[in-house]
This record gives sequence, structure tokens and C-alpha cells, in this order.
Amino acid sequence: MSASGRERPQFDRPLTSVEICAGAGGQAVGLHNAGFDHLALVEWDAHAVETLRANVGGWPGWSEERAGDLRSMDVREFLKPGGIENPGIEKEKLHLLAGGVPCPPFSLAGKRLGKDDERDLFPDALRIIDELMPEAVMIENVRGILEPPEVFIDYRRDILGELRDLGYAVPEIKKSWSAEQQDRVMRKVWRRIDASNFGVPQLRPRAILVVIRQDVLSESEVEFVWPSKIKGKQATVVDELAVSMEERCRKYWTKNKHGERAKPGERTGKDVYQDWLEKASKAAVQGRGVAPTLVGGSKKHGGADLGPTRAKRAWEALGVDGMGIANDPEKCDPERDIFRPAGPMLTVEQAAIIQGFPVGWKFQGKKTAQYRQVGNAFPPPVAEAVGRAIAAVLRPECRDELLRDYESGAGDSAVELPQQEQMSLPVSVGPRLDATPTVHRRSDLLRTGA
Repeated sequence: MSASGRERPQFDRPLTSVEICAGAGGQAVGLHNAGFDHLALVEWDAHAVETLRANVGGWPGWSEERAGDLRSMDVREFLKPGGIENPGIEKEKLHLLAGGVPCPPFSLAGKRLGKDDERDLFPDALRIIDELMPEAVMIENVRGILEPPEVFIDYRRDILGELRDLGYAVPEIKKSWSAEQQDRVMRKVWRRIDASNFGVPQLRPRAILVVIRQDVLSESEVEFVWPSKIKGKQATVVDELAVSMEERCRKYWTKNKHGERAKPGERTGKDVYQDWLEKASKAAVQGRGVAPTLVGGSKKHGGADLGPTRAKRAWEALGVDGMGIANDPEKCDPERDIFRPAGPMLTVEQAAIIQGFPVGWKFQGKKTAQYRQVGNAFPPPVAEAVGRAIAAVLRPECRDELLRDYESGAGDSAVELPQQEQMSLPVSVGPRLDATPTVHRRSDLLRTGA
């Protein structure tokens, strides 16, 4: 069952995808739930590769043996001579190329070097797109690549120019326009989406680029429409964590922080749970029931926690101590993990629920490595929503069913143009990049052996 509470779509003609920079599988889970069959998953981080191995064996076209063959490799070597061989995908036959290119070059918290950052993999993504020419492309990144628009507007215009030259439906964007005008037109294909609008109890704004080949759009006669939110009540931390938090605390229902039977006046696990429930419920009633964005961090920085000081204060208002990550329940240290003045810390599984992963997704590695995989992931419900919108173009006969549970943004198909100019799809050659440089809802390359 997908995050929208619906069965995974089954198409008479299966939709296929290849994913680069797959991480622990957040985007892959969402696209799987949207009906895409993965021909290849690509990832560099060894722990994330182990996580993919542990989870995808039952997916269409996969087996435990095939999942076990996944190996971490550098995305820059994908499809290059001497690197991984072409996974048997004919040019123009793949339906979707998806991926989450590394965030540090564009992060608001970093130096924002963009194309001058050695971790920028957009040129490599464009090379792969050129080689495979998929019918659709979906690239996810941090919102910092979009905001404020003037910082990376030239770089984004170059990327879109490359895609337009390859034959993808991209609006004309003129360098003479202001950054705000260019950004407004770019929103037809590249925009910010907030996870909290799609059944995820977390803010997590992301930048998502979606382009579809012009010939595919012409044949489909159906336009891509961005989903704006999932129908129904907004997910909150208290709704999503109530069951798991009670399960954790119930082991100490009548015990103290030492795991011993509580004496009169001593705080018990029941007290911890009721205090958490009261705080989290109060926050939800006040309209503050959605968590701040989880931060995965990097290997260069110390242990895992729930983000900077401001985020930790927001977590405390939700009854959670954000100073670290709790041990798994079977290894629980009650004083450290549960009986904290600010409230219990989250386990990795609870952080994964906040990120929108399905319950039971098996993260591999030690606790900190697992949490980093969760914190750096693309929320599956968001990937599912955008994936269904793409599938609605590729399989227009299923459009109504695919989009039934989502609201669409008004006016998305008629972006206001600067100076009354007409949008042209596609247009003349643009600047080219250097290709070388409820309760539970739940880079960079890796060979799949497809």
C-alpha cells in the first residue's frame, strides 16, 4: 500500500525507470509506489547500498540474488567506457531517469559553489540523459538551488538550455529577463515542493525538476500538471508517532529511568508518554504539529542529532529531545533514550516515519550511518506524488485514477510570461554546460545487473 493509501498502479505496458544517486531508496520507494519498475538503482555510499540490497529483492524484476549483486560505484563512471557497461537499455526506450544529485553545492548552509563544487553531478546527469534519452526526467535537490533565484539563475538556465537542445519540453528563458522573471517561467518545469503537503509530518522543502520529451508530450496530448497537495488532513508528528512512542514507553510503564520498579513519586514510562502526548497534541492544535526538516549531515561531522539549535527548540515543543538519536528499542538505555528532561529522543525508525518511509524499511549500518541515510533521503510520498503526475502523461488512459487523491496547482499550465512574450517549446540553442566537470506512513552509482 502506498502513502496515499492506494494500491500500486499496474499498467498494461509497464513503466520503467533508472535512478542515479538513489541513497537509501526514498525516491525509489515513491516511484515504485507510483508504478515504475526499476531497471537500475545507482548509489555510491556503501551503507545506502546495503540498505537497498536489504529491501528491493521483492520488487518487480528483482530477486534476492539480484539485489545482493548491487555494488557501490561512482556515478561519473556510469555508462562510460571502462566503467559499468550499459545495463541493456535501448536509447529512447526508458520511461524515466530519476535521481537526487548531491545537495552540498547548493545548500543554504554551505558555501554554495554550485558548478564550481567538485560534488556537482548535474553535468554527469545530463550526459546520462543524453545517452539514454528517457521519455521523462525527474531530478531532486535542496531548495537552495532555487532560493533566492539570483544565486543560481544562470546555472539553472544553462541546464534547461541543455535539456531543451536534447528535445525536452522546456520554456524559453531569456538572459535579458530579471532573475525573478526567469525563475517565474522556470517554475513550469522546476519548482519547490514542501513535503508537509503530501502526508509527511515534516516541512522539508525540496527543489524538483521535471521535463518530458517533446515528442512524448505531442503523442500523449496530455500536459504534465504539478500536484500541489494530497487530499485529506495534514499529517502531524503526534498522529504519526503515537503508536511507536507508546510501544517504546510501555516497556517502562511502571519503571523508573534505571529500568527498575518505580518508587512513589518517581517518574515512570507512562509519565514520559503522557507528557510527550500532551506536548505533541498541543502543538498540533496550535498549528505547529509538523516537524522541522530532518538533517542528515555528513561523515565529516560528529554524531547524529535532529538539526541546528532552532530545529532542536521546535522538536522540544513537540515533546522530543533533538540532541541525539535513541538506540533501537532492544538496546534501549532508558535514562539516555527516554527519560530526558525535554522528552524522549527519536529512534532511527521513528525518524524514518517522519521522513515518510514505510514501516519495516530496513536501514543498514550503525545507528549514525542509518540516521544519515534517513536524514538525507527524499520523502517517498513526495516522489510518489510527482511520479504519478509523470505517469499520468506517459499513460494518459490512467490519468484520472493516478491523480485521484491529489490536488493540482491552479494556473500551473499558464505561467505568466515577462513582457507578454509567448512561450515556445522547444526553442533555439541555449548555453551549454561543460559535461566534464495513520499512524505509520511511512552518489553515486550502483550496478543492478539489469
